[in-house]
Amino acid sequence: MAATLLLLLGACEKKSDDRPVAATSSDTGGSAKGDLGPPQGPDVNAVLTSPPMVPPPTGRKAPARVIVQLDVIEKEMPISEGVTYTFWTFGGTVPGSFIRVRQGDTVVFHLRNMPDSKMPHNIDLHGVTGPGGGAASSFTAPGHVSRFSFKALNAGLYVYHCATAPVGMHVANGMYGLILVEPPEGLSKVDREYYVMQGDFYTVGKFREKGHQPFNMEAAIDENPTYVLFNGAEGALTGDKALPAKVGETVRLYVGNGGPNLVSSFHVIGEIFDKVWFEGGTKYNENVQTTLIPAGGAAMMEFRLEVPGSYVLVDHSIFRAFNKGALAILKADGPENRAIYSGKEVDAMYLGDRAQPSLQAVAAAAASASTGELSIEQQIAAGKELFAGTCSTCHQPEGQGLEGVFPPLAKSDFIAANPKRVPEIILHGLVGAVKVNGKDYNSNMPPMSQLTDDEVANIATFVLNSWGNPGGHVTSADAAAIRKAQPETASAGH
Repeated sequence: MAATLLLLLGACEKKSDDRPVAATSSDTGGSAKGDLGPPQGPDVNAVLTSPPMVPPPTGRKAPARVIVQLDVIEKEMPISEGVTYTFWTFGGTVPGSFIRVRQGDTVVFHLRNMPDSKMPHNIDLHGVTGPGGGAASSFTAPGHVSRFSFKALNAGLYVYHCATAPVGMHVANGMYGLILVEPPEGLSKVDREYYVMQGDFYTVGKFREKGHQPFNMEAAIDENPTYVLFNGAEGALTGDKALPAKVGETVRLYVGNGGPNLVSSFHVIGEIFDKVWFEGGTKYNENVQTTLIPAGGAAMMEFRLEVPGSYVLVDHSIFRAFNKGALAILKADGPENRAIYSGKEVDAMYLGDRAQPSLQAVAAAAASASTGELSIEQQIAAGKELFAGTCSTCHQPEGQGLEGVFPPLAKSDFIAANPKRVPEIILHGLVGAVKVNGKDYNSNMPPMSQLTDDEVANIATFVLNSWGNPGGHVTSADAAAIRKAQPETASAGH
């Protein structure tokens, strides 16, 4: 019996081709075996990269003394089209600069807080062995620089973040990033490496409400984020900023979760992770669909691209993806392989308005609205882009609708009879039988009340001025007044 058990245990440690699965059978020894001796050779200046890029492998066979210089910069940046936010950053980006070192390295860390900062800051690196992860040693007032050193004893992918009180506020404002500690033998070679980090953000205004938005401490304490984002902005990795790749390539993603509150259910639509180094450690799982990444945690995943197309990165707590912004795109170019996948791709189905290359017209309309100079032409241009993501899946890109299911918006006698119906139905939905262009429809359109007043006004103005409709102009004030009403035909949703 004992011999049989030993044979079974041995079989569990091998693949079907009898090769050992090193990632599930080896023991690194942890920090007790992480000191690989004193630094050798000259000092090395760490290469830091802004997201989504990753520094090259260290390529070293021995530990070194590695100099890291990182600046704290407080700056106003877009968080969505036409929306700005004052971020606190490491290196001027959210997430902060990617740091790559080797196990056994002695890291000399210089943290500089810019003179125009309003707050003191520090850094807590989860890859540090020592109380506070460096936080107490790096407390830095505006206009000052701090220095401390640590030996990177454990290989893995680690979060770093600010830990100055109130800690949650500093993290919520974007103060986090990743540090990779390579194992002594390095990581296997792949074709592409990208850096993606999720964070939840809390603003006074609601999702996509235009203008500058301050931080909302009450919402943060209640864990009710306005935005859940990859790389600090809605659309940071979509359109012309999508991650490029090619069919046949292997992609490695370094994915972190800065939090401060939410756990991420990270998923790539249309791909299966060949390997996932769960929780950023040295063990991997295989053939994974979705992986959990805790707040203050990270994971590495690899997959090979077999067919071309747009692969959508999401937090699979799915309303976060499509209603709070946790959505990115990896665009794979190359030949079709219909033996693996038959084809036909409808970007708009998944991507919404982010299927568009950009939303510049929306940003331009918002800027003009803030100065009181918004033209109908600007509304139409912005409404066209918003319609593509909000309405076109059901009503079709040219407003033709789906016969017997969704009524047409093009040359609609229903709209012509009362143009005010357009913003009303957008905001409150529609239930009950209607006749459009001589045909009967009786479906249930849910309310799109998540749209802001200016978005409703822009979509309505676009519809009224497109496809042979009578024209007209809906203002943000009109939308606000209609929002307060409750028509008899309003929908409570599906």
